[in-house]
Amino acid sequence: MTYIKSLLIAVLFFGAVLGIGPVYSQVSQTVVNDSITVPNPVHVSAVKVENEKEVVVINKKFAFGIGIDIATMLLIFGLIYFPNYRNKEFMFTFFLFNIIIFIITFVLNKTNISMGAAFGLFAVFSMLRYRTEGISMKEMTYLLIAIALGLINAIGLNLLPILVFNLIFVTFIFILDHPIVFKQEVSKTVIYENIENIRPENHQLLMADLRKRTGFDIHRFSISSFDFLKDSTSITIYYYKK
Repeated sequence: MTYIKSLLIAVLFFGAVLGIGPVYSQVSQTVVNDSITVPNPVHVSAVKVENEKEVVVINKKFAFGIGIDIATMLLIFGLIYFPNYRNKEFMFTFFLFNIIIFIITFVLNKTNISMGAAFGLFAVFSMLRYRTEGISMKEMTYLLIAIALGLINAIGLNLLPILVFNLIFVTFIFILDHPIVFKQEVSKTVIYENIENIRPENHQLLMADLRKRTGFDIHRFSISSFDFLKDSTSITIYYYKK
């Protein structure tokens, strides 16, 4: 053990001695070069320009972009999403996400930013998760729409492409999710105690009893589970929202 320690100390000593020589020669060469180097005026001016703060100019494209972005958000979430789902909490999230993405994208588009800083910003956004409450697939889709609108309207495109892209968003969302075009189906799970009606031959009686008790115009149902000890069953009912 003592022999190994001595060997390690000797190796470290010789390594330090061998490393001092190149470092000393490099330092001395740097000092000599610095002492005889004449500052280059072009290089000095370039450093000054590089150290100057960049200015973000709010021009007409910013005004057009933010105006079209807010108008599109009001059409999609004010006239299509909110009348269907009545969720003010998600409305706050969608609009704030859209504005944040718009401003950050506009600033990054007008300034020189390093690749590391850009990846850092996207890493921060990737850590944002909804952990306190489950979010449905449709809400996640609307959140993606809000982010996409902020990106598209902030990158500085001409007025015609921006209008076309926003019109595509509004048109497809209106067709796919507005109750005027497609009826919105709502589902609820109920506990039903008259377990005799779950037999296939009694499904018409079960449907009539569920309509009478709930008051909904149920068009279909699915039986989820049975509990013969409590003589009850779990049924998911489906009806169209008026």
